Amino acid sequence: MNTNFYEQVYEIVRLIPKGRVTSYGAIAKSLGAAKSSRMVGHAMSYAGTAHPVVPAHRVVNSSGLLTGKFHFSPPELMEELLAKEGVKVKDDKVLNFRQIFWNPMEEITE
Repeated sequence: MNTNFYEQVYEIVRLIPKGRVTSYGAIAKSLGAAKSSRMVGHAMSYAGTAHPVVPAHRVVNSSGLLTGKFHFSPPELMEELLAKEGVKVKDDKVLNFRQIFWNPMEEITE
């Protein structure tokens, strides 16, 4: 397990504002590892054990699909957490995905 990479992923995910979502690929790209979206997904599968808390429900695939929902217990929890933040989901897909997409490359300023 590459804990350093995972921690970098978690740091970015903790920055995603409530009511917004980003993708595995956008996170990978922002870390200079554009071809590592699967590795970001793998990191997200362990996010439940990270401290401080990682809002993993805000990370979806590049089409807005809740592909990580099976890492939640129960799987419906991912959609429920998004709904509490005002994110609308239909058939496991975020509605208005482009409008609420949070791009770490543009949003994070150092």
